[in-house]
Amino acid sequence: MIDHAAALSHAIPLEPVDASQVVAGTPRIGGAVLGMHGDREYGVWEMTPGSMSDVETDELCVILTGSASVEFIDLELTIELRPGSVLHLDNGSRTIWTVTDTLRKVWIA
Repeated sequence: MIDHAAALSHAIPLEPVDASQVVAGTPRIGGAVLGMHGDREYGVWEMTPGSMSDVETDELCVILTGSASVEFIDLELTIELRPGSVLHLDNGSRTIWTVTDTLRKVWIA
């Protein structure tokens, strides 16, 4: 079977980030599961400008559009993201995502 999805143009409804996670601004987020790869889901996710805190799941993602930084709180490390960036997130990592230009990524988790 062949799965195919247009990750750049896939419609994603955006909702306000839960107030308990907002660090700055008024970010909105949304995502869509596109399919399965073995026992892992894959999909597309988007966040508008602003900052939010999160606790990650085990995920590999590729940035399609936009720009952001991700601060790994426990590691005292910040990574800059732009189109083409590939990032592995460890389950349980505490992060702060700061998006400066609406970010869209494809993920597998």
